Amino acid sequence: EPRPNGRRDDKAEKPRFMFNIADGGFTELHTLWQNEERAAISSGKLNEIWHRRHDYWLLAGIVLHGYARWTDIQNDGAFGVINEPFKGEASKGNFLEMKNKFLARRFKLLEQALVIEEQLRRAAYLNMTQDPSHPAMALNTRFAEVECLAESHQHLSKESLAGNKPANAVLHKVLNQLEELLSDMKADVTRLPATLSRIPPIAARLQMSERSILSRLASKG
Repeated sequence: EPRPNGRRDDKAEKPRFMFNIADGGFTELHTLWQNEERAAISSGKLNEIWHRRHDYWLLAGIVLHGYARWTDIQNDGAFGVINEPFKGEASKGNFLEMKNKFLARRFKLLEQALVIEEQLRRAAYLNMTQDPSHPAMALNTRFAEVECLAESHQHLSKESLAGNKPANAVLHKVLNQLEELLSDMKADVTRLPATLSRIPPIAARLQMSERSILSRLASKG
């Protein structure tokens, strides 16, 4: 586990604590975590490269100091690890603005992932299922087909460039299939706004007024 000052024992070579946000892959968070942690571990710069561990301390700082209190969090020695990735930029004139903007963007992504995690938890608790005829389901299915088709045939471009005629013919067919799938996805997207417009506003779903929601979010408790 990370110590309160954000440092690790010399024996610890990798971030070992199990901090996770189960967003179901609906955000880019886990892709970022995977790439960042790989870079941090391979370079040995576990403090200098922002990754999952920094997100943990950023959220802990927000819990303690409040929503968007970036300066208070950075000035608290217990969350010193958050400052480490920015030390190389300290000489720049817009250093503080750049750092605060990064923290705000990063927290926005974490917040989005946390909201989705909570929605998935509630859906599981209520045993809710997605309507298979919903346009979002068709869009998701076609996206998976596009991803599978592209990954399974990515080697064809090199072989086609090398003069392999059979590979060139197959590549042409694959590109046509991708074009058709993308066209279908475009049609699915146009149907989403009408579906989303029928979803009750968040205030109605929470059975709270907008003032009550804002008051709850602004409360440290």
